[in-house]
Amino acid sequence: MSTPLKNATLRQLATFHALARLGSISQTAEEMHLTQPAVSLQLSILEDAAGTPLLRRSSRGVKLTEAGELLASYADRMLALWREAGEAMAAHRGLVAGTLRVGAVTTAEYLLPHMLLAFVQRHPKVQVKLRVGNRAEVSSALAVQEVDLAVMGRAPAELRAQDVAFARHPMAFVAAPAHPVMQLAAPGLADLNDGKLLVRERGSGTRQTVEQLFNQAGVDLRIGAELSSNEAIKQMCVAGFGVGFLSLHACVLELQGGLLQLVPLPGQPVEREWHVISLAGRSLPAAAAAFEAFLREHGQSLIDERSYRPGR
Repeated sequence: MSTPLKNATLRQLATFHALARLGSISQTAEEMHLTQPAVSLQLSILEDAAGTPLLRRSSRGVKLTEAGELLASYADRMLALWREAGEAMAAHRGLVAGTLRVGAVTTAEYLLPHMLLAFVQRHPKVQVKLRVGNRAEVSSALAVQEVDLAVMGRAPAELRAQDVAFARHPMAFVAAPAHPVMQLAAPGLADLNDGKLLVRERGSGTRQTVEQLFNQAGVDLRIGAELSSNEAIKQMCVAGFGVGFLSLHACVLELQGGLLQLVPLPGQPVEREWHVISLAGRSLPAAAAAFEAFLREHGQSLIDERSYRPGR
């Protein structure tokens, strides 16, 4: 009895993988640059090699059998590894190529695009897939290897990860110039409770920093409103609704234009660090490894070019 899949080819596996994603013979043929009969032939040969049906055909299209689902999971990993092998060969010749898959928390979307632009200008063969979400979403994407790198304030405690700090991350309490707290001679944290404090949802980096600041000062934290995005907090602050705690990367234009000001609290801004994070023990694809090195070398200087500095 022959070993299943012994005579299967990478081309057949790639065709099957495309069909598993697309669910359509015609779309698979278009993506693989084949005729529909050629796609059907490739799949038929692969089924013969597997020794079991992989597909169920119906009037609504093509569905995977249980065996097909199993093979699809292996096909995804095998083809990803094959792509990595090609990228490694390119890197060996001094060419960084392939797809850079990066996840970023929502605050980082204000600084990451121009870094990616600078990187791609150096390595034009690299394609970028950027996934932006909250901390939990980005951590999950890294855990299941939907992204190769994550940019956030600190490594997720639940993952075995390696992280590298590449830039400073200033955060501060901000308000519109006409907000009552800005009229106080020496406001303190307790005064912010009376000024409708606007914060992100639980679990976000800025929310945790706010909680730490109040806890360390021994001041009870009273939240005026909890919002799900930096942009919402920023616009509410500009409108004069309350005092926000934001990354200064998120409100450079508003600070420079005078729509927002730093609340004159001692120790402002609060400084943390940006980290680039990957799974421990996993070999990074060439493009991801090159971008990690790029952030370590150039991240801070690229951020400085676009940062707000009081008095500048």
